[in-house]
Amino acid sequence: MKAALRLDYGSPDTVHVATYARPKPGPKQVLVRVMASTVNRTDMGVLSGKPLIFRLFTGLPRPRNPVLGTDFAGQVLEVGREVQEYGPGDRVWGFYDAGLGSHAEYLCLDVRRPMALIPSGISYEHAAASAEGAHYAYNFIKRARVGPGARVMVHGGTGAIGSAAIQLLVHYGATVVATARAAHMGMVKTLGASQVIDYEKEDFTQIDTTFEMVFDAVGKSRYAHCKKLLGPGGKYLSSELGPHGENLFLPMATCLARKPRAVFPFPSDIPASLHLMSELLASGKFNPLVDKVYSLDQAQEAYLYVATGQKVGNVVLRMST
Repeated sequence: MKAALRLDYGSPDTVHVATYARPKPGPKQVLVRVMASTVNRTDMGVLSGKPLIFRLFTGLPRPRNPVLGTDFAGQVLEVGREVQEYGPGDRVWGFYDAGLGSHAEYLCLDVRRPMALIPSGISYEHAAASAEGAHYAYNFIKRARVGPGARVMVHGGTGAIGSAAIQLLVHYGATVVATARAAHMGMVKTLGASQVIDYEKEDFTQIDTTFEMVFDAVGKSRYAHCKKLLGPGGKYLSSELGPHGENLFLPMATCLARKPRAVFPFPSDIPASLHLMSELLASGKFNPLVDKVYSLDQAQEAYLYVATGQKVGNVVLRMST
């Protein structure tokens, strides 16, 4: 089979597509023909091994699995003798942020890994594009306990996380103000944002509005700049660690000082995220943004594009035609 590989931690230039042994399912595994995956921010961390904490999960001193990929959507071909949850022909999708080796034509997956059936009528590409970014967005929203009527600022409304966050927040009854480039403002409004700010022309941290939650979905601002936007009990969240890892320490400092709080959840419970997204996809209440679609042979090109930081929504890697 073909697979996108890297033998050591490095840059997108190290990604290459090669022939790799087709896996065989063990007693508690399923063999999936992968139809689609994404190249996402988590994949970039698995590729580079940065931040270094990634390597505790992906392998030291080198990656345990040379095959890249953290999410997938595909069809079950075979099941191990102890597998009862799935059968041949099932359409399935899943995500695991420490790496699955899913940037390949075939994937063997233990049924104890996060995986679910793809809702009827949902394409493989849309299923794959509803995993990584939506999982992180859901975890941040859940940790902030955002409910109906809340006002939320989402900085970076066109990323995989930001675009998912806007739709999830609207689903929970929040009013969303988001940032985007001028060219994408209309698209962000279609996701449900009530107002979109062109961040290239206006500093969103200077607007005269307060929010219950400020979510920096691209990790390019800071608590110090955003706290003036937070009303009493407001929460600041960022998808990145921040300069010198400050977002790991600010939650304790802001809690003790009784200021608007910084919150930094560690995303967990991927099965719950897949369950929620399956429901929203099936009901037509979630529509993932897809920027570009690459073939598996173009994996390095896809990684190079994601590394530019210019993608809009999700970059899909199509494994099979």
